[in-house]
Amino acid sequence: MHQDSAQLSLAQFKQGSFITVEGKADRPVFYIIRSGIVQVQKEATVVEEDTGSILNPGDFFGVISTMSGHPRIETAIALSDVVLIVVNKEQFGVLIQKNAPIALKIIRSFSRKLRYFDAALTRMSFKNAVEENPSHLISLGEYYQKQSQFSIAAYAYMRYIQNNPVGTFVAQAQENLARLKNYLKMGALQPTSGFSRTYGDNEVVFLEHEPGQELYIIQQGKIKITKIVDNNEIMLAVLGPGDIFGEMSILENKPRSASAISFGDTVMLAVNKDNFQSMVISQPQLATKIITLLSERIWTSYRQFANLLITDPLGRVFDTLLTQVQKNQVKLERQAQYTFEFGAKELITMTGLQTNEGKMVIRQLLDNPKFTLTDNKIHVTDLEELAKQVAFYQKQSSIQRKVEAQSNKNPADRPLA
Repeated sequence: MHQDSAQLSLAQFKQGSFITVEGKADRPVFYIIRSGIVQVQKEATVVEEDTGSILNPGDFFGVISTMSGHPRIETAIALSDVVLIVVNKEQFGVLIQKNAPIALKIIRSFSRKLRYFDAALTRMSFKNAVEENPSHLISLGEYYQKQSQFSIAAYAYMRYIQNNPVGTFVAQAQENLARLKNYLKMGALQPTSGFSRTYGDNEVVFLEHEPGQELYIIQQGKIKITKIVDNNEIMLAVLGPGDIFGEMSILENKPRSASAISFGDTVMLAVNKDNFQSMVISQPQLATKIITLLSERIWTSYRQFANLLITDPLGRVFDTLLTQVQKNQVKLERQAQYTFEFGAKELITMTGLQTNEGKMVIRQLLDNPKFTLTDNKIHVTDLEELAKQVAFYQKQSSIQRKVEAQSNKNPADRPLA
């Protein structure tokens, strides 16, 4: 049926019907429930999301895959006869222009999802990571001082004093700050009024654990996103012009989960809590950009989380390769070839394997004649084979988890040692 960009259509599904299926790359549409009840489930369950698996009229699903352009990360089943409003990707701007509260609802929902995924990934990847709390700023100051990064250390001590005026370590922070105060850079001292922010090289935009008041849109330059784990600085991302960051703190009123530090001269647009809602309402393109960005982040985080649940290291390697193919929106066709822009060493790092184990797994990968290493780049001659391998290992791990869960429920059934 033909429809113009402003005209939304309806779709009906009978009770028990599958509306979307995890892993499928179908039409770029998402759904708003008009009537009925829908259940959303994922192969890799995140505990905090369990309460949101039953959706009712006014709720939405499928936005992440639609806006990111990637395969579905959830299966949606009609628990009753349902009527759904169908929204195509190109209709999104028109939809939120007419109904800004929908955009705000999606953004807040996505911010919570991303926080859940980040927390789950941190727990599984970095066992000793600490919960965000302004009192930990003193530890950041000490870390950066030991690394001779005195400008960042001074910033951390300054923020600790501001956010913990009667904290245990105020005297220590004041003493350290007095010695390092001359290292504070202009970016840390600039006024927070107005929209424009300018930073020189290696200046702190914000540190993990400090309260957040603004999100940022990079206009020029780059920003490094980092996190201190096990007394090491981990690089999470390098962002460039057009990228948005810092949105979760202003949406959820929680401390920053990572640090943002300028990488060269940088100019940004700052949006604070007070003007965020009005900007979303007055500038639908901003809401579209934020939702697209959050969709991409959530999709990637979910795929990383699902990867960690695959028990076989070779399966995780296959899945890491598949995620890269899907991120580039390449069709998984039979005998379709693909060359990755990285080699064995990078693949081991991306999968999070130890070096010796990783080398052994790469040898197993290359035992499959459809995978080769040419000019230090991984090459596959059949993308359909890659998808089949991932499906096999995912199913194997799923069965293992179900057996373990059943065993935990019925301890009497466990074999005696």
